[in-house]
Amino acid sequence: MTVACSPLRLLNLTVPRSGYALSPDLAYGERPRQRLDVYAPVGQHAPLPTIVFFYGGRWSDGDKADYRFVGQALAAKDMVAVVADYRLYPRVRFPAFLEDGAMAVRWVRDHIQIYGADPDNIFLMGHSAGAHIAAMLALDERYLAAEGLSPTALRGMIGLSGPYDFLPFTSADVREIFAPAEDARQTQPIYFVDGDEAPLLLLTGGEDTTVKPANSINLAARVKAAGGQARLIEYPDRGHAGMLLALAAPLRKLDPVLDDSADFVQQLSASDRSDVSLMPR
Repeated sequence: MTVACSPLRLLNLTVPRSGYALSPDLAYGERPRQRLDVYAPVGQHAPLPTIVFFYGGRWSDGDKADYRFVGQALAAKDMVAVVADYRLYPRVRFPAFLEDGAMAVRWVRDHIQIYGADPDNIFLMGHSAGAHIAAMLALDERYLAAEGLSPTALRGMIGLSGPYDFLPFTSADVREIFAPAEDARQTQPIYFVDGDEAPLLLLTGGEDTTVKPANSINLAARVKAAGGQARLIEYPDRGHAGMLLALAAPLRKLDPVLDDSADFVQQLSASDRSDVSLMPR
């Protein structure tokens, strides 16, 4: 559930330095890893939607500086992008990275308006382990509640190649990461579906052998069965890393991951929250 740093840094060399304003290394907590970067589109005046992006790395690797290409991509679609660091294994284990994610959302809710965004129009997005974090925050309301937020603080969640239904744990490091949970089901987004969660857009690659498409397929089915909103898109020829890399300008022709994500945000942003027929089921 990781993408090597060097290809990401090479992609960042292709990222334009214009069209957005970068506010780097803003603290959302007191610990060194509790920092985020904000990418705000330049020249936009209406309050914009915000996407809080959590990168992957098997809950043990990653740095927000490697994801400038993601921030630029989202800002180019008239969204304020927030790329957040969070604490990693082995320094911490479950649920510390979820607690950090919730703290980042709290910061966004309190401060994002000064960057031209609407604090009532927040989306979560993540790739791989980051999609797990985003999904847990969207589905298990305890983490946002600990920061004084209700589930209605979120307009939607976008997951790229996320692990949502991965019991039993099959590797020693993942077992260790989630060992503090008294019940392993407490680590799985799929067990928190109740039909009242924010709409989900679940994107997966048919050639993903790292996080199997069944994770997204099963979660989408569970949400729909509970009466909630979930849209599943499978890109048949895409693998695990390719789902993320398709956000970068040089690789967007691979699959419309960025366009599909932006369409989801725009559709929900333009709608009333009470509209329950926003997406094809």
